[in-house]
Amino acid sequence: MNFPELYKAQLVDTIQGLDTAQIQRAIDLLTEARDAGHRIFTCGNGGSASTASHFATDIVKGASFGREKRFRIMALTDSLPTITAYSNDVSYDCIFAEQLKNFAEPGDVVIAISGSGNSPNVLCAVEYAKSIGCKTIALTGRDGGKLGPLADLNLQVAHPHMGRIEDAHLIMLHMIGYYFMEAEHAGKTA
Repeated sequence: MNFPELYKAQLVDTIQGLDTAQIQRAIDLLTEARDAGHRIFTCGNGGSASTASHFATDIVKGASFGREKRFRIMALTDSLPTITAYSNDVSYDCIFAEQLKNFAEPGDVVIAISGSGNSPNVLCAVEYAKSIGCKTIALTGRDGGKLGPLADLNLQVAHPHMGRIEDAHLIMLHMIGYYFMEAEHAGKTA
């Protein structure tokens, strides 16, 4: 078997292990947040930062454009000047929590993405969010790290390979996003 075939087979196996009931819970939390006018924030590092930004874009445009009910979502990964200012002047660990201090309110939702589940800045963001009454959703890999048990809802990819963890994170977020773009919009139930 060539490498692409092997990777594909292992990715399919990883996807088969996703807990769709937990993904549905995330859809329900985001529906409640949108309907109550609460904000949603996303964050992550490296590939997970890209995933956080991608999800926010899908929801801002795909799940909100032309709709009566629109999402208030923001990727904390998208303000590079803010991130570098805090990193340089304070600490990289606070880059997401400090932004939440400006914008987050009780009832908002924070989606934190970390393949290892141990990224200090993501952990700080979730700790702060929980301290003010936000709901928290984690996307983790492997054993969930410290983030998995800290979050209200953990969408865990129990696989050791970071590439497949990141692939599965994007797939789960597409399941969530496309629920709002396709199923809900067409009047289908979840």
